Amino acid sequence: MELQKNVAQSFYDETTISPGFFILKFNNETNQSQKYRREVNATFIQFHFCIKGSASFLFNDGKYTLPITEEKSLLLYNPQRDLPMNLELEKNSWVITLLLPIHKFHSLFSTEANYITFLTEENKNRKYYQDGGITPSMAIVLNQLMNYNLHPTIKPLYFKAKAYELLSLYFNRPEDADVEQCPFLADEDNVVKIKKAKEIIMARMAEPPTLQALADEINLPINRLKEGFKQIYGDSVFSFLFDYKMEVARQLLATGSHNVNEVGLKVGYSTSSHFIAAFKKKFGTTPKKFLMGLNL
Repeated sequence: MELQKNVAQSFYDETTISPGFFILKFNNETNQSQKYRREVNATFIQFHFCIKGSASFLFNDGKYTLPITEEKSLLLYNPQRDLPMNLELEKNSWVITLLLPIHKFHSLFSTEANYITFLTEENKNRKYYQDGGITPSMAIVLNQLMNYNLHPTIKPLYFKAKAYELLSLYFNRPEDADVEQCPFLADEDNVVKIKKAKEIIMARMAEPPTLQALADEINLPINRLKEGFKQIYGDSVFSFLFDYKMEVARQLLATGSHNVNEVGLKVGYSTSSHFIAAFKKKFGTTPKKFLMGLNL
């Protein structure tokens, strides 16, 4: 697998759910597009979800481009030829991909072959392409995957559960849509407000608003802000902000362009001692030792 990326402000993460079943996470927080390549042979079906920003899949040496935009999905399958991933991720964009062998996918829906068109016997050797939207319930699962911060030992189990949940929601019958959702989050307007809250605290991480001020700004009661944020992002507002600030700090340190004091100020710590303590709490090491490790 070849990866071309800015390590300082973007990341690629691949988690194996079971043999041949993978979740790929692409995060580009830089101001430039990033390119990723991964080999994928003809036995795999691909599900791509753009959570934020936009991206393009390049085929035939770049002669054919398939775009994907925010809150959209792509399903790709071609049993006649390999479809390697050549992904160009635009600035400030997030994409999650599920890859699994078609035989494993068939086994998940063995009793639903007539409901899912391309699983029927007459279509099983035909290529298939479908684009669609991302429902609020799918967005919750995708953000939980992207913002995972539980203990590393349970990550494979958690990702496996979320992968199956995501596939279930993707193929949910229209007449059953949104039944499984919290009524509050089924309201698209509320989901938009929660997303806006996240964007606000990220943009103002050095001087974030109070929880009440944030609730007032997005026009939601504070209890609904807290409940909705936890449901979508899997964490409280300020715990999410802490993790975000520490990740930004780590990336800034990795560039080598800022010293510890400068980075601490950029992410909202007025004293270096408070920043060092926070960094050590998150990463188990001090900023100085982190920098020494990079140099080694």
